[in-house]
Amino acid sequence: MNVKPFLALMPKKEYAQKCAALPYDVMSSAEAKEVAKANPLSFLRVDRGEINFDGVAFDDDKAYEAATSRLKELEDTGVYEAQATPSFYFYRQVMNGRAQTGIVGVASVDDYLSGKIKKHELTRADKEADRIRHVKTCSAQTGPIFLLYKDDEALQKLVEKETEKEPAFDFVSDDGVRQTVWKSSSAEIDEKIRLAFENIPALYIADGHHRAASAVRASLDKRAENPNYSGKEEFNYFLSVSFPASDLEILPYNRLLKTLGERTEEEFLQEIQNNLGEVQPVSERFLPNTPHTAGLYLGGKWYCVRFHERLCKATDPVARLDCEILQKNFLSPVLGINDPRTDKRIDFAGGIRGLAYLEERCKTDCVAAIAMCATSLQELIDVADGGGIMPPKSTWFEPKLLSGIFIHKI
Repeated sequence: MNVKPFLALMPKKEYAQKCAALPYDVMSSAEAKEVAKANPLSFLRVDRGEINFDGVAFDDDKAYEAATSRLKELEDTGVYEAQATPSFYFYRQVMNGRAQTGIVGVASVDDYLSGKIKKHELTRADKEADRIRHVKTCSAQTGPIFLLYKDDEALQKLVEKETEKEPAFDFVSDDGVRQTVWKSSSAEIDEKIRLAFENIPALYIADGHHRAASAVRASLDKRAENPNYSGKEEFNYFLSVSFPASDLEILPYNRLLKTLGERTEEEFLQEIQNNLGEVQPVSERFLPNTPHTAGLYLGGKWYCVRFHERLCKATDPVARLDCEILQKNFLSPVLGINDPRTDKRIDFAGGIRGLAYLEERCKTDCVAAIAMCATSLQELIDVADGGGIMPPKSTWFEPKLLSGIFIHKI
């Protein structure tokens, strides 16, 4: 893999905590505006330029112009400063006692185009268009792509040694996650890391498929504008944080149904029994922790659903996924939800919200909830290695990588 150190634009230490923000795509415009209202340094003012105004859409010209001017202002006023030399960085997040430590660098657009950087999700053209324009208007990549690699001893030893030193940043973000950043100690260490990445056969996109696709599209546009490009220009790389697989955890991505159709609750339970799996009432909230089981919340009661064995024997890694079994055998044929990305009768909730959230939604705008067993990292790797595409909303990684700590100018 071609992963290299880069010239980072970063906040000064005293501003890092206030600048750092959750990614633009995990909240609505209204939520982002509320977060940034009390914090003029929040990087959301760059990532979501529309929140600097009232009544301006995310894709309005004014939003992208505001993002650009806000980024320039942060640099001109000394809140952010450009680093003097290219470097790798190490980014550790600790949440609920679990730590994940990634290597911050820039990954090759050509590795993405050739399939060495593997994806497992489809992207939407409208979401790509927004970030392409944001990258091109700002001439910068402002949010890192979350990558993973199969554990590698050489990289692990380098990371362990470098993170014993004094960090550049160390703070607890508003969501209670400890965020710690180290800069590599020398150009020699950078070269060792770069060479170690050359021995990594593949990188996998864990989170940030739209950001990655947008960075690549923006790069291709830059190449078209510069037909004599050498391949060494910064626009040939995109900002990334690469984690060893053993550090990571996938949370479930739960389903919420807005309607049962014309069915009564009893008829709905019978349809589940006929098409998906054995249904058993349980006395408390049911969080599935083994594959091919799900929790069902309906009519104020929880049920355990164990998928029929005949549905779980596929050799194709996509067909074995619980979310695909649910989609193929129940959501599509029984409820007619053929495209869950656009169908208004279904909604989704990341596992970080918990089962109580599902219950609350079923008291307001939903009638049933399905708590999924989390997709495993090995399932993700198997799907990506096979060139497959997971169903929408298959994985939820937590904690999220913050924006505004590292910026890659192109």
